[in-house]
Amino acid sequence: MELSTILMIIGIICIFLSFFLKDSAKKVEQELEDLSISIYQETNALKKRLKVVEEELLLEPNFNVKSPVSTKKQMDTYKQQVPTKSFKTSQTKQTQINEILVAQVIALNKQGYPIDEISKMSTLSNEQIQSILQNGGNR
Repeated sequence: MELSTILMIIGIICIFLSFFLKDSAKKVEQELEDLSISIYQETNALKKRLKVVEEELLLEPNFNVKSPVSTKKQMDTYKQQVPTKSFKTSQTKQTQINEILVAQVIALNKQGYPIDEISKMSTLSNEQIQSILQNGGNR
C-alpha cells in the first residue's frame, strides 16, 4: 500500500507541475508571435517607403544614377586640375587647420618625433607642420 500511495502522490505532483510548465511555453509562444508581427509590420512599412521613392524617381525625367566609375573619373580630373602646392597655399590651409591638430603636432614635436613621422601620424603635409612649429601654434 505504501508503494501505491507514493506513486499516486508522484502522479498528482506531476499533474500540478504540468500546469505550471505550460504557462512558460505559452509565454515563449506569445513572444515569438509578437516578434513575427512586428517584423511583418516593419517589412510592410519599408515596402511602402520604397514604393513612394520609386514613384518619385519615375516622376523625375532628368534623374540619373551615377556609377562609381564616373565619380572616380571626376575625382581624378579634379586632382589633375588642382595646382601644385606653394607656400602661399600652405598658409591659406594653415587657417583651416583644426586646433586639435595644432596641439597634436606641437605635442609630438616636443616628444621628439621628426616632421616626417608627424606628417604620417596626422593628415597634414610637411609644409603645414613646419609652419605650425614656426608659428608656435599661433594663427
